[in-house]
Amino acid sequence: MARLEGKVAIITGGARGMGAATARLFAAEGARVVIADVIDGEPLAAEIGANAIFQKINVASQQDWQSLLEATGQAFGPPDILINNAAIQRFRSILECDVDDFRQVLDVNLVGTFLGLKIIGGAMVAKRRGAIVNISSVDGMRGANGYAAYSSSKWGVRGLTKVAALEFGPRGVRVNSVHPGGVYTDMGNPVDSAKEDIDKGFTMVPAQRIGLASEVAAASLFLASDEASYVMGAELAVDGGWMAGFYNSMLSGAPEDKEYGARTEAHGISSYMDDALKAKAEKLT
Repeated sequence: MARLEGKVAIITGGARGMGAATARLFAAEGARVVIADVIDGEPLAAEIGANAIFQKINVASQQDWQSLLEATGQAFGPPDILINNAAIQRFRSILECDVDDFRQVLDVNLVGTFLGLKIIGGAMVAKRRGAIVNISSVDGMRGANGYAAYSSSKWGVRGLTKVAALEFGPRGVRVNSVHPGGVYTDMGNPVDSAKEDIDKGFTMVPAQRIGLASEVAAASLFLASDEASYVMGAELAVDGGWMAGFYNSMLSGAPEDKEYGARTEAHGISSYMDDALKAKAEKLT
């Protein structure tokens, strides 16, 4: 297919993980891709071929963003798509998190997104067309212990997306956010565990497994394409159902227990609780 034929796309954090999966997918869909990252993206650009270049960038630097815009224009022309994907994590609680660590996470995750909106988004507004996808997180929709800086930054990205959607939308530029849950990348798997082992820790997710970078890339593709022409300020959770709620293992409908077998209406504890409530009601009457 060619859902992005003729488009020029900038992807920050594009050298690995979700960014690399997005770069490959966008190129396959006809886009010319700029892989923007602080780590080396030349091997990926060479893999993709003539429709990709690498530009080194510290997303917390306004000058680097300006250089990125200029390099994109020289190579492919003005950008049509921006995927604000670059992010870092520090697994620290509030009491453990140093101020410098907190600020570094916000500089990359939130200030970086702001600068992308300001510099690349500004160029799109000037030509009255474009699409921007800000990669937030499920942790931008809830709290989690040990995520003091990360969750704060991703909530900020979520709010900034709303502001940008309101300000840029009337000027021809759509802005939306994607909220991944656990994803099998270097950030999502910092201890390099086997996917099968990580999946065992995702019983709280309806999908019963960790997500894949390609699945997040597919969501960004939709929002970046003309298929999403009436989608603005939206929050697309790509989380295997993580934000849908939580399981009450004492009631029916929970995932099958691998050790004890499936819970059923006829024999599960929910049936027992229903019978107990009925008995109590009968006693009261």
